[in-house]
Amino acid sequence: MAGLRRVGLFGGTFDPPHVGHFILAAEAQHQLSLDKMLWVLTPNPPHKLNREITPLAQRLEMLQAALADSPDFELSRLDIDRPPPQYAVDTVRLCRLLHPQAQVFYLMGGDSLRDLPTWHQAQGLVTSLDGLGVLCRPGSVPDLGVLESLLPGLQPKVHFINAPQIDISASDIRNRARQSRPYRYFLPAPVYEYVAQSGLYRD
Repeated sequence: MAGLRRVGLFGGTFDPPHVGHFILAAEAQHQLSLDKMLWVLTPNPPHKLNREITPLAQRLEMLQAALADSPDFELSRLDIDRPPPQYAVDTVRLCRLLHPQAQVFYLMGGDSLRDLPTWHQAQGLVTSLDGLGVLCRPGSVPDLGVLESLLPGLQPKVHFINAPQIDISASDIRNRARQSRPYRYFLPAPVYEYVAQSGLYRD
């Protein structure tokens, strides 16, 4: 990845990676003019320590399968290859070490932007980034003035992403699998095949 000018970081548990993830990532890459979108699979998210999460090995297999035919998307091991807790500020720091000449953009949802002041070393994270790509649901845009007062320098770095509003969530897909309800077209074909053949998410 030598010579990259603009890199996006798309972090998540991806349990499982679904078509909504891909639509958001594609729109963000286009609208932010990113050379590469790095999908940062997080083993143990600090904000989800009390939730049951599919083992990392299985999530890794699904994400590798999903990204296999997407040349502009790449699996990142920035969080996988280091001990917990995996905080975003450290992920960005490591990314900058690998790509010292690149601008780094972090992708998140509107809820995450709203809660950003509560994140670990939030000011350091804002300072370390060149931009944040944010997808907000209609009517739920956070107050940037309030956020700027809490995290100086944030407002000019926020870029809102316009993307189709597709009401698909990983938790709903997991529930559908458990209940033998349809979910095939919520997932990239290789991910659906993995889930169906492995019996993942079945009680």
